[in-house]
Amino acid sequence: MERMRIHLQSFSQPVDQKHLDVLDGFRAIFVFLVGWYHIWQQGWLSPTLYIGGRVISLDFLLRSGYIWVDGLMLLSGFLLYLPFANAKGSLQKPLTFYKNRLIRILPSYLLCILFFFVLALAEHKYISAVDAAKDLLAHLTFTHTLFPFSYQQTPLNGVLWTLGVEMQFYVLFPLLGRLFRKKPVLTWGVMTAIAFAYRYAASTLSDNSLYINQLPAFLDVYANGFLAASIFSGMHRKMGKDGPDSKTKLFFTVIFVLCACLIVSILKEQAGLNGYDRIRLGQLQQRFPFTILLAVAMIAAAFSLPALRFLLGNRLMAFLSAISLQFYIWHQFLAVRIKEWNFIPHQTDTPWMMGEYAWQVKYIFICFLAAILLAGLITHLFEKPIARKLRK
Repeated sequence: MERMRIHLQSFSQPVDQKHLDVLDGFRAIFVFLVGWYHIWQQGWLSPTLYIGGRVISLDFLLRSGYIWVDGLMLLSGFLLYLPFANAKGSLQKPLTFYKNRLIRILPSYLLCILFFFVLALAEHKYISAVDAAKDLLAHLTFTHTLFPFSYQQTPLNGVLWTLGVEMQFYVLFPLLGRLFRKKPVLTWGVMTAIAFAYRYAASTLSDNSLYINQLPAFLDVYANGFLAASIFSGMHRKMGKDGPDSKTKLFFTVIFVLCACLIVSILKEQAGLNGYDRIRLGQLQQRFPFTILLAVAMIAAAFSLPALRFLLGNRLMAFLSAISLQFYIWHQFLAVRIKEWNFIPHQTDTPWMMGEYAWQVKYIFICFLAAILLAGLITHLFEKPIARKLRK
């Protein structure tokens, strides 16, 4: 109890300008909601709460679960630009930035590609050797989002499209970060205008499935992350070493709650859409306001009451955040394979369609447990040791 009390008291201290504890919670929530969405696609169990005799369905959280990828892009923009916002002197050199990003992403990405490519060859997923080589080359160059054969039709783990977009953005970031630091309003406006124009053009196409998740469609999301990091850094400097007082913390906590309510309304509206075309168009339209609300919520959480900071920045959230990359890479594959292996007892041939509650609960539990265990093992036995060696 004493250790817990001391841990809680630590959240009464001013937030660290370089490491925001609450962002561990945001990353964990974003990634695990996306994971829950993919697991729900296989198990079809929607959660329900019973509070005071009322039945509250959380089905909207799962039906709109894909939208949290936008939150991950926003968080990436925030964290990438935060050192620029905090810097008082010279900025990190582009080559150093590229090296650090490659160390962070490339080993885990190559491990994943190697595993899935060998598996695809063993299971004869490619029609010809040429098709296999084209798919592999597109993934190794992080251009796989640009082609139907390596984005929509690939057997090499569909969730990797996000890493393709991220790596493409990393190429531009040293330039965009410096431009934003010199001309923040102009740079934010241009990035946002390009994203709006691109999304409008994509929305006019009869089939925009290839275009909805390309880099230009996320430029305003990254720009919102830049803006949020700049605002946070300025507010942190203005508040000084003592941080916000109690009334200010309460104010920001209320702002966070209001943002959460508005975000829920967006999720419910998006979840109510039917048909792939309407869902894609809805996501394009909601992307900007959704990420603006998330950005405000992130800033508000950083200056909120200790209880909220504890909920978002505790050790569990830090652990889940640390393994989030591996969880994201491997969870969907495990969810599909666990279903195919068919080792969970069931009464019908399709327990997910027939609503076998016992099977569905066990399936979801096993999927999350397996993904978290595998993510933890790869993170601590592969990702981190290799990163340490490469940094030396």
